[in-house]
Amino acid sequence: MKKIIHHIRKQPEKVRRHILHVMTVVIAVVLIFLWLYSLGANLTDSNTQIKVSNDLKPFSALKDNLIGGYKSLSEPQ
Repeated sequence: MKKIIHHIRKQPEKVRRHILHVMTVVIAVVLIFLWLYSLGANLTDSNTQIKVSNDLKPFSALKDNLIGGYKSLSEPQ
């Protein structure tokens, strides 16, 4: 590892920046892949699905209220 670092230090700044950018993109892709993998594993869990459906109940009530209010305004009296 020490040899690699010394070799990189001897390179011109342009090459070092290029290496930095490539490594940053590679690490970002790996982190995004791990995040998506763990997100998929968490969403398939039955306890998580129950919790999500319970968390969304107030939003469905709000949606029903908004739709009802719109229909009452748009329907002729």
